[in-house]
Amino acid sequence: MSAPLAVDIWSDIACPWCYIGKRKFEEGVRRFGGDVAVIYHSYELSPETPVDFDGSELDFLTAYKGQPRNVMQQMLDRVTEVARDAGLTYDFDRLQHTNTVLAHQLLHLARAHGRQTEMAERLFRAYFTEGRHIGRIDSLAELAAEIGLDPDEVQRALTAGEYLPAVRADQEQAQAYGIQGVPFFVIDGRYGISGAQDPDVFASALGQVAAELDGAAETVR
Repeated sequence: MSAPLAVDIWSDIACPWCYIGKRKFEEGVRRFGGDVAVIYHSYELSPETPVDFDGSELDFLTAYKGQPRNVMQQMLDRVTEVARDAGLTYDFDRLQHTNTVLAHQLLHLARAHGRQTEMAERLFRAYFTEGRHIGRIDSLAELAAEIGLDPDEVQRALTAGEYLPAVRADQEQAQAYGIQGVPFFVIDGRYGISGAQDPDVFASALGQVAAELDGAAETVR
């Protein structure tokens, strides 16, 4: 292909399967071997969550899902194992559950500077591994500075809600696509893959779409 294959990913920084899906997708891209251009899009799993949630991740899940604590703890343990298999370290005891709308705005700002993939990785690691707070503007400015973005610009843009319309547009597009859970991957605007699939699933889908595009290009010639 002459141009990178476009992949749009809807995810939420507070979604443990989205970070796992990111790793599996990246491995799928490696196995595919071609050029891929990724754009991350906003999806809020629990937009009603306060910035400073009073409790642990276990407390939140127990209330949010209405399930017994032991059942939710087993789920967290299982997710931690799956994350470990993907090369990630999750620490739910340190995790600070929070609202992610500002983090989504930061991802749009980072995209405007060509640093969105790096910003997504930094936010996921800060949230799931390091126990950093990703719901406050000052904390997000610090994380943005770590990947080379201007913290003053981040402070100004997030305070003004400059990228909030872009977040809402992503959410409206997710509704139009019928997306009801994340991660969700859209390849070339036509093929959707839901969930943190095996890397071979991603590699196969990318290869199939690339072959179709190459075939169409040959037909035009």
